[in-house]
Amino acid sequence: MNACWRSGEKRGAPPIIQPMDERGKKEKAALRIEELRTELRRHEHLYYVMDAPEISDAAYDALMNELKKLEAEHPELVTPDSPTQRVGGKPTEGFKKVRHSRPMLSLDNAYSAEELADWDRRVHELAGNLPVEYTAELKLDGLSVALTYGPAVGGVASLVTGVTRGDGQIGEDVTTNIRTIRSVPISIPAEVLKKLGLSQGFEVRGEVVMPEKAFHRLNEEREKQGLTPAVNPRNAAAGTLRTLEPSIVANRGLVLFAYFLLIEGEYFPAGQDATLDALTALGFRVNPHRGRVHTVEQMMKFIDATEGQRAALGYEIDGVVLKVDSHAAQQRLGYTGRAPRWAIAYKFTAKSGVTQVVDIMITVGRTGKLTPTAMLTPVFIGGTTVSRATLHNADFIERMGLLIGDWVKVERGGDVIPKVAEVVEDAEHPRGTRRFVFPTKCPECGSDVVRAEGEADHRCVNADCPAKLRESLLHFGARGVMNIEGFGDAVVQQLLEKQLVNSVADVYRLDPDKLALLQKEVTRKKKDGSEETKLERLLGPVEVKKLLEQIEQSKKSGLARALMGLGIRFVGDRTAELLAQEFGSIGEIEKASKAELERVEEVGPKISEAILEFFGRERNRELVEHLRASGVDMTAQKKQRSTQLAGLTFVLTGTLPTLTRDDAKARIEEAGGKTAGSVSKKTNYVVAGEEAGSKLDKARELKISVLDEAGLLALLRSQSRSSNSD
Repeated sequence: MNACWRSGEKRGAPPIIQPMDERGKKEKAALRIEELRTELRRHEHLYYVMDAPEISDAAYDALMNELKKLEAEHPELVTPDSPTQRVGGKPTEGFKKVRHSRPMLSLDNAYSAEELADWDRRVHELAGNLPVEYTAELKLDGLSVALTYGPAVGGVASLVTGVTRGDGQIGEDVTTNIRTIRSVPISIPAEVLKKLGLSQGFEVRGEVVMPEKAFHRLNEEREKQGLTPAVNPRNAAAGTLRTLEPSIVANRGLVLFAYFLLIEGEYFPAGQDATLDALTALGFRVNPHRGRVHTVEQMMKFIDATEGQRAALGYEIDGVVLKVDSHAAQQRLGYTGRAPRWAIAYKFTAKSGVTQVVDIMITVGRTGKLTPTAMLTPVFIGGTTVSRATLHNADFIERMGLLIGDWVKVERGGDVIPKVAEVVEDAEHPRGTRRFVFPTKCPECGSDVVRAEGEADHRCVNADCPAKLRESLLHFGARGVMNIEGFGDAVVQQLLEKQLVNSVADVYRLDPDKLALLQKEVTRKKKDGSEETKLERLLGPVEVKKLLEQIEQSKKSGLARALMGLGIRFVGDRTAELLAQEFGSIGEIEKASKAELERVEEVGPKISEAILEFFGRERNRELVEHLRASGVDMTAQKKQRSTQLAGLTFVLTGTLPTLTRDDAKARIEEAGGKTAGSVSKKTNYVVAGEEAGSKLDKARELKISVLDEAGLLALLRSQSRSSNSD
């Protein structure tokens, strides 16, 4: 029973209990609830962000339990940003797709001081007269996410969405799970936002990692339950964040380190080092291991020191990220198709181990390429058990002199992809005895295998090879292509075995009743320690519904993704995007001539011939038509191009004062002109900078007009005025 002491009561006199009215109860509860929330948020920040706890776990739990009790008694006082609401609601049934405010790009990699020096030189050239300084940060080995916070309401800005990186363009909404991560602020006071000029809402990007202690605890639990241990902390973090039960996520001990701050899709203008300070002020955990460097020597000193501390960090890293600090310089440097020019990841030396090659197997890819794979005695390398490694092609095996039975050094390139680095030959590791003979027949269908002149790869000639179809289906549904979640190996294999698909177009004609009949083998341990294998449904009703929703959603992926999904040789994401922007529809690409294709940036004879060969086959044209009939969007916004320099060919040589060669090339091509690599009688202008060299001499010899940067810009302006006056 709630009671209060009468004010002014004499000491020693018996207390007089007076009933408290409902309004008074609620006001007192509201006051205490706010006190508890403030105190709990402070302790969460100290523990999960600052790593400087002030109270014991038991004391923290007591405060939390008191808050839970009061909120249960007064549910009308519960707010979304309460510490009790990090885990709440029903388990998620699935994750909807969300497009990022701006792409979450990859980073280019460097593996040596020489490669860093090349990058540093390019940065200085492209930055022109802008000063260049770098921020060095750890390359965390986890899962990238983007968190959006709305404008301040009621004195706080609240977390709105948390989205995974996905394919860089589109991720999955995992907000409910993100809220359970204690180092993520659910709300941020308006006064903090005001100091940083963030009144309109903002976005934070960072890396979710699973600390090593949490990873080992997870595997101990899995082993007790008779489950397979998680492979490494990165996979465990990714799997955890995509768990449909938030309470499980809350107990896994994930941590978020923030590293980018965006306002309306643009990076925080004060620079990268100031960004990290701003994130700290907002209450985010920012990795303390960072530095400011100017030279390659300073970069390598930071990298070497980091690698020396790597084992003691308590979480996985696989390198160091170097970013140009200045926002202005970042804007000048810009981006390639897949990565910013102003940042690079220095990857640590690949982790390696020595093991034996027990056999060599051949796999057949979607283009019919035969790839040899070394089957290895399992070896533990960098947190993962490796049992196979790529051998690339027949020439690679021959150059290495590899025999079955050899002992080899295996590396995880970039700590990810296993590869055979060299044969180990010493007293402890005798040579193998069996030579591998590359097959002349496809191991999947028995058809002839050919090796085209000038190519390193062997390919199956059978257009109906089942392996081609299997790999084509997996490629079609992959993240970064049509992005069909749940369309993995097991499902594809079953669809093929039951003859439910004969081409990628059949994906859009799948029957839910037939999907429900797909089965998988499940092996379980019995109480007596023995194992039993049973057939169970591969997809339950919820999984069938989700897969069909994903397939339907993929129809909206657009022309560039559809082009990639078709599996045309040499057409990757960058080329597909350029083709989409140039032609606007699959029909226009299908009709394009070799010359028209090669007018597209980065499309040369090799790519154009592959495109023409693809559309030259009737079966491929029929496939495109089936996809179109199924409702797959194969259109794109066509890039508008000027024609002011149409018919003119330019050659660029030397270093220009402010424009990079890529910038100058882009401006010429946007104005309708062409650029060439060498000077000939067909050249109209040579644009020359410092150290122009032989191309300038050739231009003078052929009496070709020579422009400096100012002349080029003047030509562009004059042509633009002429075009406008017309």
